[in-house]
Amino acid sequence: MPIPSLPTPLRAAARAVPALVLALAAALCLPAGAATAATPSASAAAAPAAGRVETDYGNPVTALPPVSRPDTAHCTVTAMQHDFANSYGQPFTATLAPPANCPGPWTKVVLDWSGSVAGRQYDRLAGVWIGGAEVLRTSTPEPDPSGISWHVDQDLSSFIPLLRTPQPLVVDLGNIVNATYTGVYHMTMTVTYYQADRHHPAAATADQVLPVSQSSTAPGWWTLSKGQSATATLSFPRNLTAAHLQLYARGGGCEEFWYANVPDDYTAAHPDDGLCGGGSYREVQVLVDGRLAGTVQPFPAIYTGGISPLLWRPIPSIDALRTQPYDVDLTPFAGTLTDGHPHTVTLLPPAGISDGWTLDGSLFLDTDPLRAQTGGAVTADTIAAAPQVATTEAGQADGSDLITASTTRDWTVAGYVDTSRGRISTRIDHHGDYSNSNTIADQGQRQVTSQRDSGWTLTSTDRGHGRPAVTRSSWSYPLDVTSTYTPGATADSYLVRGQVSVARHLADETLQGERHWTRQAGSDDVLSAQGVLERQAGTTVQADGSGHEHYTGTTADGGCYDHELAADHGYVTLDRQHSC
Repeated sequence: MPIPSLPTPLRAAARAVPALVLALAAALCLPAGAATAATPSASAAAAPAAGRVETDYGNPVTALPPVSRPDTAHCTVTAMQHDFANSYGQPFTATLAPPANCPGPWTKVVLDWSGSVAGRQYDRLAGVWIGGAEVLRTSTPEPDPSGISWHVDQDLSSFIPLLRTPQPLVVDLGNIVNATYTGVYHMTMTVTYYQADRHHPAAATADQVLPVSQSSTAPGWWTLSKGQSATATLSFPRNLTAAHLQLYARGGGCEEFWYANVPDDYTAAHPDDGLCGGGSYREVQVLVDGRLAGTVQPFPAIYTGGISPLLWRPIPSIDALRTQPYDVDLTPFAGTLTDGHPHTVTLLPPAGISDGWTLDGSLFLDTDPLRAQTGGAVTADTIAAAPQVATTEAGQADGSDLITASTTRDWTVAGYVDTSRGRISTRIDHHGDYSNSNTIADQGQRQVTSQRDSGWTLTSTDRGHGRPAVTRSSWSYPLDVTSTYTPGATADSYLVRGQVSVARHLADETLQGERHWTRQAGSDDVLSAQGVLERQAGTTVQADGSGHEHYTGTTADGGCYDHELAADHGYVTLDRQHSC
């Protein structure tokens, strides 16, 4: 993804001067005579030092909590050991089978994804599918000349219904290796099965996992462009009682930076600025049998080459290494899916996009053990086909242009299922707020973006007796980005600066009584970074960055995890776990 890995101003210059695309990557593998590598600093993260040239950097680290591991008998299977070189269209395929020595039941199953790479390479998107269900979405860090290594873990316990039997395994990591891009991704993936015992009961899971993907023997995601959609035709159990969709959604190319994209009429009026169109609001939609069933406002994930690679060494942005999927509760539609006929689930990428989005997901289904067939109906569905986004464009006194966009999103879906325990009614109320401001100056060479994206989903479950159970899941994704590209006197002379502040705040609450909300789970992941890269006549004279991440959240076992990281000049300067 050469051009999309650059910040908006540099993408513009790269389109006019393609050599800049190679120059940025080459700048990160420094020529002879460049300044020596930065050494670890004892201080917290600071502003990039003028004239400092960072050559190598520490292994990527994040403040995310590791997956907890129970102290039980367990077996580890090496599911993949593979080098991804020229691997576009060449995924790794195998069969994943439960180990004979750990037949289950399992209290937990954990995937470990470990990699190393050296040389010069762009960030690459990767996915893992088991039985057609995507179980991990990630992207790669960009290497330094001497090489880096990293590790990502993922709890697979919710996929245990699939893991009990041998399943096709597919791993896709598209990469290119040639004289310029020399990095080969050496990847190992293991799966560890932890046996249940008296103190560690079998994991609670859905009764069935049903992939919403395009293949079980090839990469399952759909890459969708403007106006396209993806539909899976599925057979559901006739005694279905509940359905939850786990959805993966991520933009590529110009859509990596969707929060900084401008309206199409602005790109048409400024064709030489190299700006991406489609506006800045993004929403993924889910349909059941052609009927809108849910919407998702995605998190602004930034790749490890996004804005400027120096920002993310060694602390990558939120969601770069472990992408968090979205949950869409389709239970109001469950009663309509039990007639024994095939039904469709359709995924729609955001409207008006200027590049591709990769989408797929998995349905987690619950069934009635005492009834052969359930039934029901959808009683309310107020999801409008598209939100009304208010957009303004205004010239400023300093010669810049200010573009704003805002919208709110409110909808309700409700339905019931007749089960062996009586009628169960589910109502989902959803609210989203969105605002974005983009200030564009110097023919697109300077852009300042401020975005606020937040909302909540309220789920009420009425079992026909007592007070309905009510839960609320809320999110907030504040984002501030400044990127500047200053051209130099020669073709291979430029100065690139980037500054990012981004956070993901999540909370799950239950209603106690009529008004009191009790927090059950949540997390606050806050990250800031800044970086600079300058070349003069082909020689790197500045290459430096710093970052800070603080994560606080509840763990799967109900505990608390508080982890703070800081880095400067490519190395960790602070790694502290706080008491909660």
